[in-house]
Amino acid sequence: MIAVLLALVTACAGHPPPAAATPPATSSAATSSKAGTPSARPATSAPARPAAAAGTLGRYRIGERLLAFVEPAHTGPAGQYLGPRTLDTVVWYPLAGSRPAAGPLPLIMFGPGFMQCSSPYSSLLESWASAGYVVAAVDFPRTSCRVADPYEADLVNQPRDVTYALSRLLDLSAQPHDPFHGLLDRHEVGAAGQSDGGDTVAALAANGCCADRRLAAVAVLSGAEWPPMPGRYFAHGAPPMLFVQGSADTINPPWTSLQLYRADQEQARYYLDLFGMDHMTPYTGVNPVERRVAQVTVAFFDRYLLGQARALATMTTEGNASGAAALVSGGVSPP
Repeated sequence: MIAVLLALVTACAGHPPPAAATPPATSSAATSSKAGTPSARPATSAPARPAAAAGTLGRYRIGERLLAFVEPAHTGPAGQYLGPRTLDTVVWYPLAGSRPAAGPLPLIMFGPGFMQCSSPYSSLLESWASAGYVVAAVDFPRTSCRVADPYEADLVNQPRDVTYALSRLLDLSAQPHDPFHGLLDRHEVGAAGQSDGGDTVAALAANGCCADRRLAAVAVLSGAEWPPMPGRYFAHGAPPMLFVQGSADTINPPWTSLQLYRADQEQARYYLDLFGMDHMTPYTGVNPVERRVAQVTVAFFDRYLLGQARALATMTTEGNASGAAALVSGGVSPP
């Protein structure tokens, strides 16, 4: 029993429910920036990978760039003083030869779960990049896998972290001598997150405390409303949203995603019900359920970031599988 409990705690969220194939090329070097100014510390890089190597969906080979942004000291949404926060950010991007593909390209910001970093989700995130998206995963400063004493209550400050990293990435895209110059389309920005990362992007999309109006579409993967967030959810509208949820998830049970899905009455909203699935399997590693999630999320972003109307048919086809999954929309309850 102790081992099971430890596994559940470390899996991701941990918070209680609210009451109520060409030769590889070297990618661009990593960059560190402090308070928005590039530093001179040595860079690291990762080799590009053929898309097929990770079981990904699209036609692009993938480059990877590691960045570190330092968010200046500020007052958090709950009124507390916060010192500088280092935001380690991994960016996957489509390649053309050995360079980033010609932009501007759509951007998806990603938030990992509690005590997680971006690496367990790499197959899913690389699928998005192979389909033509730039994907930036922010490892949160007080809840990531690298924190010796993770502090889950810091989740209230994470939406601002994503907003800051987003702004810095758009700044890099505007700098003539940066490898990402011209890469990003500031009008095609989405966000996704899993577990506590899902809570983070749900607040970023829909909570008055910290909504980022630059977001055009948001996918919440086994997320929930975070009760300590000081604002109201869906009081001032939200972008189109997709909620993905395993029916056997005991960390964030289905009602937490359904609460979000049913609350938004204004924009397009979808609920992908994954029958018998737990908290992590649909989003990590390479498995049939993770492949389904990759296909549905790519189609969702194709529709609401890129405006491809036919992507809805792909969402419907991939999201409905007898005995495995069902996709509903518009407030209709899942089976």
